[in-house]
Amino acid sequence: MTEKPDNKYLTGRILLAMPSMGDPRFHKAVIYMCAHDENGAMGLVVNHRLPGVDMKDLLTQLEIDKPEDKTVEQIPVLSGGPVETARGFVLHSTDFEQGETIKINEEFSVTGTIDALKAIAQGDGPEELLFILGYAGWGAGQLDEELQQNAWLVLDPDKALIFDVKPDTMWDKAIEKIGIDPGMLSSMTGRA
Repeated sequence: MTEKPDNKYLTGRILLAMPSMGDPRFHKAVIYMCAHDENGAMGLVVNHRLPGVDMKDLLTQLEIDKPEDKTVEQIPVLSGGPVETARGFVLHSTDFEQGETIKINEEFSVTGTIDALKAIAQGDGPEELLFILGYAGWGAGQLDEELQQNAWLVLDPDKALIFDVKPDTMWDKAIEKIGIDPGMLSSMTGRA
């Protein structure tokens, strides 16, 4: 496990959408936070599949040679959020780096170039990865306000959760892992 980032900001942490989340685009969302500071925040939803799209289709559309390793074609394409939905990101382990790779912490990096997809197709990509289109973005103070409204539960970084758990079960596994019964989570927010 990595060292805890600055508690004031959530870069490198994981957000779980609470049942009270009013925005259906984030229903049961698991978001890996790539950046968070006084100017805003950026994260990638890592558990919402894009229906009807897989890596094979994407590689064909981008005219990238088909990989020799056919398991690459089976990588799901995820919907990272409602912002810039045509922009691609590879969230990956730190064993891969290109010129525009951003190392978030000791376990996670993000790369947003077509060259990363080419490397993955050629078998030269990272050992662990997710391919994501779009991202979730917050303006200055917006995420902090949502946190105060109990819209999100914050978890420490968890490489196994992000890379080893199937997207369709990730939210439930995360809740289970921290010992919370999802049935006990209220769909209403408020303070006593």
